Amino acid sequence: MNPIETTNRSSDPMALLPILLQGIESKDSLADWLSVPLRWFLTELSLTRVAYVESKGGDWRLIAQQGMGNSPLPLIAVARSCDSGTSQWDNDWFITPVSIPSRTSAALIGFVSKQDGAPTPDSRLRWEQAVGCLAQAITVRQSVRSQRRRLQQKDRILSVAADWHNHHALPVLLEQMAMAAAELLDGDRASIFLWDKPSKQLVGHPALGVEGEPLRVAEDAGIAGRVLKTLLPARWDRSDAKDAVDRRIDNQVGYRTDSLIAVPLLDQRNKAIGVFEVLNHKQGSFSEEDESALIELARHASAALTNTQQIQQLIQIRDRLMRDAVNQVPLIGKDPSMDGLRATIQRVANTDLAVLLLGENGTGKEVVSRQIHYQSKRRHDPFVAVNCAALTETLLESELFGHEKGAFTDAHEARAGKFEAASGGTLFLDEIGDMSPGGQAKLLRVLEEKVVVRVGGSTPIPVDVRIVAATNQDLVDMVRGKRFREDLYFRLTVVTLHLPPLRHRGDDILELADFFLEGFCKKVGRSKPEWTSKARTRLRSHNWPGNIRELRNLVERIVYLVPGDSIDELDLDFVSSPKVISKEESALETSVNEKMTLADATDIFQQEFIEKHIERARGNMTSAAQSLGLQRSNLYRKMKQLGMQTPD
Repeated sequence: MNPIETTNRSSDPMALLPILLQGIESKDSLADWLSVPLRWFLTELSLTRVAYVESKGGDWRLIAQQGMGNSPLPLIAVARSCDSGTSQWDNDWFITPVSIPSRTSAALIGFVSKQDGAPTPDSRLRWEQAVGCLAQAITVRQSVRSQRRRLQQKDRILSVAADWHNHHALPVLLEQMAMAAAELLDGDRASIFLWDKPSKQLVGHPALGVEGEPLRVAEDAGIAGRVLKTLLPARWDRSDAKDAVDRRIDNQVGYRTDSLIAVPLLDQRNKAIGVFEVLNHKQGSFSEEDESALIELARHASAALTNTQQIQQLIQIRDRLMRDAVNQVPLIGKDPSMDGLRATIQRVANTDLAVLLLGENGTGKEVVSRQIHYQSKRRHDPFVAVNCAALTETLLESELFGHEKGAFTDAHEARAGKFEAASGGTLFLDEIGDMSPGGQAKLLRVLEEKVVVRVGGSTPIPVDVRIVAATNQDLVDMVRGKRFREDLYFRLTVVTLHLPPLRHRGDDILELADFFLEGFCKKVGRSKPEWTSKARTRLRSHNWPGNIRELRNLVERIVYLVPGDSIDELDLDFVSSPKVISKEESALETSVNEKMTLADATDIFQQEFIEKHIERARGNMTSAAQSLGLQRSNLYRKMKQLGMQTPD
């Protein structure tokens, strides 16, 4: 049998797509994520060995491989293949470039034994189609991880900028800025160089290990000097042919710079006041996204450094970032249930009342919690989210309340808990129903006393947080079953908001689908396709067991995997859930049974069907009648015929 020739349906390259989508967000390591699809290549395409390689700066690295054999990879042929952008068939090797939107060159290499025969045109086509699917999945993975990191950076910048106006002492402010930049960009350390024009020097803060005096370098030295002169950002790592780093500084402080990013600090007139620099990315090199984040951070730093007394300017910058954050988590939809939800959020947001959010998975509970935070008087302070389901009994106290150095084996330094981190702001306790009984008791004590004591400590630390909790479980039933504390339940349910499932929101499904479609198309730079009428009907009829999260993921996959100017019904089948229950099937779930007469079963069905529509319309009989296709008077008449109670 020729390689890649098999009658097994799973060898169809399209069968690889669901495998590629598994773990696309959860797997941090590219090598870990590639292990499953590479096994598919190995087994389904009848290969002996398959390897994925990448090149940066001319050096090829093996990222992941599966199969037998340790013979050297044909890297010269790989380089030729990537340079030409075409597949190469080098002796026993299949080599195809993996096209991804980055500066990294990559290729997939497959090895087959000559005894299997020469590859046919059809087998080559199957191989190239499968590699094309892999390239698309890697692109999606990069985009997902990039978006997640951008959101994290945005939230961090917002938090940092909000805190800077509290520091009026310049040394403290500079140290806070450097620490924030290093953490935000995953660097080893950071420094702010302020320009001392009279002495023609750049003065580094913090001093990067220089004891007793600030670090001073010539204003034209190294990359920092170039950035100061050109007012353009710069990135460098060891793969660059020219070593642009001023090694005299490394020698002076006993440090080795392997990667670096620097941006100018500009005053309100766009005149240089210094350079913001981060050193040694922990993953190797800094990216364009890191550059954008540092430029944004430098804007806030420059504003604070220009005049620490101009607090109002910092507040305006902070508010702009907050509006950006709010716009990233909008409450979309015109369904009456959403209008009511928005109205309730506006009423309770500016209070300190505890809020409990109830709803199925994927209905947007964290989005609602952020809306409550951003519309409250606490919006300038932190919003901290905690997944209670992920907190084991042993980790709960340390995560929520913090610990002191030496409190347990791995406590190498003191650390504040989530309550301290959220002090002044909002603490979002997601999946509260999954918290252990012991954790519930400890949480209740903190909510009642408003103080925490770190693990291994004895000093009570006052905390001022607004609690928003969420669950998809029936807490009332859990209280009755002694699985959730009744006193904690009443502490959390001062205000309860029910988030409607997506299948009950009518045309909101189409509005949300269009919102996600426009956003993802803009992100990937493609024109926005149109939904066909059949696709819209399919969207409306789908039961959406995963709710908004499922819809968002469906649209994102469509944007990347469906070409053309329109989205048809079959394109939705491509990612449909095997657990889908249609809206019609859901509506027929009644209390009728086979022992009833047809007349009795029909009456019960009609009663329950009418009740569901009235409940969905929140008691608005006119809306309920319209959704049933009746006049209001006809609805009343039908209810009386069925013996149902009608409103006065």
